[in-house]
Amino acid sequence: MKRVTLIALMFASLCTMGIDRQQPAPARGAVFVAYYWRAKPGMLDAYNDYIKTVAEPIDEDARRAGVFEEVRTVMPASGITTDWTHLRVFRLKDASAAENLSAGLDAATARVVPDEARRKANSERASTLRDLVRREVWTELR
Repeated sequence: MKRVTLIALMFASLCTMGIDRQQPAPARGAVFVAYYWRAKPGMLDAYNDYIKTVAEPIDEDARRAGVFEEVRTVMPASGITTDWTHLRVFRLKDASAAENLSAGLDAATARVVPDEARRKANSERASTLRDLVRREVWTELR
């Protein structure tokens, strides 16, 4: 029950994120793409560092390019048991944008990390730090 409540609270928060910071509310019909990741044993701090140093600059480039509207990375609160350690939720304007998220992130990666060998090394590093638990697509309640 705790997991369901936590997910419901996170989703409600995501639907209104940005409102109290004078950012526009999600457009009617917004779509959210959620990636649940699990840091490998002993790799939590290293994965947190990877997100900050590798993923976030790519995310910001993709956001500026219009690939998505906003991304949030959250972790379960202390005492909550989940099958994931990191939930990365992308808010997109519509289903079409959700279908193009992966390609848009790939293009941003190529812009931010133009050296192919470095991109490959980053990808290999990521695979030693975390495993994908699941990907979900959510729609905003209208």
